[in-house]
Amino acid sequence: MRINILFFLVLLTFSSSGVAQTPDYLQEINDWHKQREENLKKENGWLNLAGLFWLNEGRNTIGSNTKNDHLFPEDKCPDFLGEIFLQNGEVEFSVLNEHEVFIEGVKIQKVKIFPSEKPIILQYGSLKWLVIKRGEKFAIRLRDLKSPFLEEFTHIEHFKIDPMMNIMAKFVKTDNKKISILDITGQTSLQDSPGKLVFRIGKKEYSLDVLAEGDQFFVIFGDKTNKISTYGGGRYIYTQLPDAAGNVKIDFNKAYNPPCAFTPYATCPLPPKQNLLNVKIDAGEKNYGFH
Repeated sequence: MRINILFFLVLLTFSSSGVAQTPDYLQEINDWHKQREENLKKENGWLNLAGLFWLNEGRNTIGSNTKNDHLFPEDKCPDFLGEIFLQNGEVEFSVLNEHEVFIEGVKIQKVKIFPSEKPIILQYGSLKWLVIKRGEKFAIRLRDLKSPFLEEFTHIEHFKIDPMMNIMAKFVKTDNKKISILDITGQTSLQDSPGKLVFRIGKKEYSLDVLAEGDQFFVIFGDKTNKISTYGGGRYIYTQLPDAAGNVKIDFNKAYNPPCAFTPYATCPLPPKQNLLNVKIDAGEKNYGFH
C-alpha cells in the first residue's frame, strides 16, 4: 500500500508530457503572470492609453471640441486646451485660455517638449501626454489615469503551465544581420539581429530571429494559435543571453501579448515572416479582448 502511495505522489510531480513540474517552477511562472498584470496597471502600463494622434507639420490644436485637430476625451478636457507646433523635428506646446497644465507638478504656459534629454510629460486632470517619434513621424501619446480600459481590467487568461514548453535552443550567431520589422501603423524598420535560436518541438526543428536588448534577447513570434486562442498579431518573449556553449532557454510559458491586445492606441511591431512558426504554441498568455 505504501509503495502505491509513493508511486502516486511521484506521478503528481510530472506533467502529462513526462517533464517534472517542480513546485518552484510552477510558482515562478505564476508569480511572473501576477507581476505582468500588475505592470499593466501601473501609470506607465498599457491599460491607461487613451489616444494616439499623429501630428501634422505646423500647428495642431488639442481639446474636446470637434473643431480641434486632435480630440481629447470630452468629459475630461476643455473645449480648447492647447496648441502643439511641429517644425523641422522640434515640438513646442502652448496652453490656451489659461488652463492648468502641469509638468511634474509645475504649472506651465509654453514649453519645448521634443527633442529633450528625457520624455516631457504634460498633465491636465487625469490626462497625461507626451510626444513620441516613430520613424519620421511624430505623435501625441495620451494616457488617462482613470481610463475605462484600466477600470475594467481583471486578469489575462493563460494556458496551463507546461514545463515541456521551456525549451532548450541553440544560438546561431550571424554577423551584420538585419531583419525587417513591420508595425501596425504600416511603417517598416531594419533592425540589427545578432542571430537566431534553433530548437525542436516534437520531431521538427524551428528557428526564431532575435533582437538584442541589453542583457537579453527579445523575440517577436507568431504561431498557429494566433487569431484563435492568442492575439492575431503574434506574441513577444524575452530570453537570457547564450551560455558558454551557446545554449538558450526559451520559456514559452512566459510568452506575452503585445500592447495592441489591450488598447487600440499602441504601435506594436509584428512578427517577421521567418518568425511565424508552423506549430501551435499552447503556452503563455491567451488573447485579451480580441481587438
